[in-house]
Amino acid sequence: MPEYVIVALVKIALLIGGLMTAAAYFVLLERWMAAWIQDRKGPNRVGIPLTKIKLFGLGQPLADGVKFILKEEYTPGHVDKFLYSLAPISILAAALASFAVVPVGDRLPAIFGYGPFDLTAAPGIDVGMIYVFALSSIAVYGVILGGWASNNKYSFLGGLRSSAQLIAYELPMGLGILGIVLASGSLRLETIINAQASSGLWNVFWQPIGFVVFVIAAFAEAARLPFDLPEAEQELIGGYHTEYSGLRLLMYLVAEFLHMIMAAFLIVILFLGGWHFWGLTGDATGEITWGQAILRHIILMSKITGVILFFMLVRWSWPRFRFDQLMALAWKVMLPLGMVNLVVIAVLVEFQPQLIERAGGRGMASLLMIGASWLIGIICWAAVAWASPLGTDNRPVYGKIGAME
Repeated sequence: MPEYVIVALVKIALLIGGLMTAAAYFVLLERWMAAWIQDRKGPNRVGIPLTKIKLFGLGQPLADGVKFILKEEYTPGHVDKFLYSLAPISILAAALASFAVVPVGDRLPAIFGYGPFDLTAAPGIDVGMIYVFALSSIAVYGVILGGWASNNKYSFLGGLRSSAQLIAYELPMGLGILGIVLASGSLRLETIINAQASSGLWNVFWQPIGFVVFVIAAFAEAARLPFDLPEAEQELIGGYHTEYSGLRLLMYLVAEFLHMIMAAFLIVILFLGGWHFWGLTGDATGEITWGQAILRHIILMSKITGVILFFMLVRWSWPRFRFDQLMALAWKVMLPLGMVNLVVIAVLVEFQPQLIERAGGRGMASLLMIGASWLIGIICWAAVAWASPLGTDNRPVYGKIGAME
């Protein structure tokens, strides 16, 4: 078997195994986070099977996985059986495949005459960002397909909400990323990291508007609180996966955490410097040693874990949006801010490209974007105030206190 085939198979096995293990233990971490915020004890009983060693509940993900596998696979009689089974398979497959172009660290030096090795399952793809977004969109359709195939009104409403979120928040997310692509001149994630490492200035510091837009849109695309309307328990029982159980439900739940992990990867790679950290990792040029490669991998994973902890903290701290608030935030706030970010970066790249190569020029771009955002906000507020005379309440009836009396 050729060398490159063996390397590819090893990368795929390590990537899928690592992602599935991470998804399982991030569930445990989130349950601990929920317990800490709610001032109660989290999972701490299940340890090593057939022993009395509890290990702080680290065996809980294994017990949950065994429970899902042994649970009866029941298919309701009123569903479309083919689409009902296809939906969770498609969303999990798309979520796993989207990680093929995502680097999990810098390249590894040669060993025994072989290498160096890129820590990417499919290195060298020049349209990595387009690939990630294409598969992420397909994954969301798995939610819509599951809601439709379940032939259940609650599931159908969850699928409709998911389609609305997909359309509304993909636009500002794309606008937030386009500024990064224009500044770095590439769609490759490795090139974007190297550009930040070479300049020493992470993109979050000179494109703060794009960062805010992308993070909020990432929450919505991953259907995490406060944007989890497709599966709101208080309103839709379970939403799009109300009719699912056993392994099919497990696929949906794992895919949901994989979407959050992918969002954390993109936030860190696009805006937080990837594996770069000042004074520790050096620049992106020259040879790399094993010590530097391991350190860069640890730094990247630490940043991603920190972002995931932020996702979890928001979930257990913020209430869920109403659906009209969800749409208003996307079309009236995120989309204009994304346009401001894109226009400012496009103007700088076209007319003053030398500015974005210097820290001072990037600082000026940041101030310019913030000022333009404030100006647009004032104009929008003035337009709304002019269109709504004093004494007129245009809020929806269900938003008023005492509306049910």
